[in-house]
Amino acid sequence: MANPPTSLVDLIAALPEGDGWGPPPVTETTLNGVPYAPFSKGDKLGRMADWTADSKDGRDGRGGRQQYNRNFRDQQIYGAGSAALFTAPVAEDENTFSVVSRETTKTRYGRGAVFTRGRGQRGARQDTRGGRTQPQRPGRGGQQGYGYDSRGGRSGAPRGRRFGWKDYDKPTRNRDASINIKPDWQLLEEIDFNRLAKLNLDADEGEDMDSYGFVYYYDRSFDKQPVKTAEKRLIPIDRAAYNVTTSSDPVIQELADKEEATIFATDSILSMLMCSTRSVYPWDIVIVRQGNKIFLDKRDNAALDMVTVNENAADAPAESSDGNKDGINQPSALAEEATYINHNFANQVVIENESQKVEMAHENPFYNASEETEPPASKAYKYRRFDLSTSEEDPMYLIVRTELDAVQKNAINGEDQFLTVKALNEFDSKAQGSGGALDWRTKLVSQRGAVVATEMKNNSVKLARWTVQSILSKADVMKLGFVSRANPKSNDKHVILGVIGWKPKDFANQMNLSLSNGWGIVRTIADMCLKREDGKFVLVKDPNKSILRLYEVPAGSFDDEGEEETIPETVQEEE
Repeated sequence: MANPPTSLVDLIAALPEGDGWGPPPVTETTLNGVPYAPFSKGDKLGRMADWTADSKDGRDGRGGRQQYNRNFRDQQIYGAGSAALFTAPVAEDENTFSVVSRETTKTRYGRGAVFTRGRGQRGARQDTRGGRTQPQRPGRGGQQGYGYDSRGGRSGAPRGRRFGWKDYDKPTRNRDASINIKPDWQLLEEIDFNRLAKLNLDADEGEDMDSYGFVYYYDRSFDKQPVKTAEKRLIPIDRAAYNVTTSSDPVIQELADKEEATIFATDSILSMLMCSTRSVYPWDIVIVRQGNKIFLDKRDNAALDMVTVNENAADAPAESSDGNKDGINQPSALAEEATYINHNFANQVVIENESQKVEMAHENPFYNASEETEPPASKAYKYRRFDLSTSEEDPMYLIVRTELDAVQKNAINGEDQFLTVKALNEFDSKAQGSGGALDWRTKLVSQRGAVVATEMKNNSVKLARWTVQSILSKADVMKLGFVSRANPKSNDKHVILGVIGWKPKDFANQMNLSLSNGWGIVRTIADMCLKREDGKFVLVKDPNKSILRLYEVPAGSFDDEGEEETIPETVQEEE
């Protein structure tokens, strides 16, 4: 390498000749001394310059979609074929950049409408898919009014998304099992819901074996539509209510000693098993075989004791691990709230008059006046027997403890009608997990059918269990209360918006609920356990799949959890 010149004379001598700056021009890219860009003979003369030819994402400068044939037209601009020669190379391709986030972006198309024709102009026709849409009214600032489409969702709601939209992109939820599977448990059977749904067994209407407790008369004033200015508050009422498992029930033990049946259960446990194909959340049932008898039990504080909320919704309430920061709208908190509402609602809608109540043949078997501080709740227990025999040579009977909550006079003939009383609850129609439910305060009267249909979809297993329990107890009417939060942001104060009554079998037909399928499931599980030796089994619903698993567990597996306690436990309502 030559040494650089050291004097000014040498520097001047090293400069190129001529008056120009930069490299000397070459004749290949000049025309009469003027440089020009290479071009193709197919290029047409058009604009002097077009700065929109290479716009980003195929959109024009205003952010709108390009006009039809725009790309083809721009290719004919003079020099467009070699435009890439003058583009500066970028370090990274920005088109491939994306934000990594699990949160779905909410997009509103047009003005206040989810899908409109044109650019959200007033009066744009909504896609109702055969349903009826309310006439749209211009709202504040020229925004469109929100209507309701035939699928139960709000067509024009601020959510900006419809059900099923990008469901494939939602992260899968992994729920925890309701019980820890121990290594020494032996897996006997694994049954998917498709096989269970094909089972079928016709049973009789059942016969009463014995009855205990008493019921008060139902207060018909709750059937009337409440006035907005005087909404009925849900009042916490302390009454002694019991939720005793099968093997701890002294009446069932007495009937078992008399060899009255083969299978024994409570209506809560039996309804969960009969409606298992509709369930989504995990649960478990403990099955005990003693001799030739089967006892369907539950563990203390079991999952099936809780009243779930929107379990079957397409977008069910999310756990905190799934990004739900609203603590009162998580599944566990909603279940506690719904259970609390059901306990108190059943106590509030009866008229507690000692001179006007219907006594059963025997007193409440679980109430001990010397130990309890609260009076007993209005509850009648009927022990009923059903015939699950498949042939006369192999008889099999089931005894179930059913519950009735109230009684009312028939408006026509004045006879007593027994009722079961349950409550549906609304937490926040705009929150995640609401399942597209309508606003009960405004729609329960005018669109009662749509409200009930949405609840049938979002709470299929809960309503099916309540219907099965009502049919098992041979109740004449099932009363469903609609209870909502006084303030959507608070879960401790509630108002009663209305009560609707159905005949249980009519309601079952509306829900497409088959009792014969439920009886087939019960008989199949019982036969599996009767094939084994005496012992204890656990039937577990998989937390994330539509599968039931039957395990055989060693003796004494649940003794440390108080499973074998024979002292009835009192369920106290929250203050």
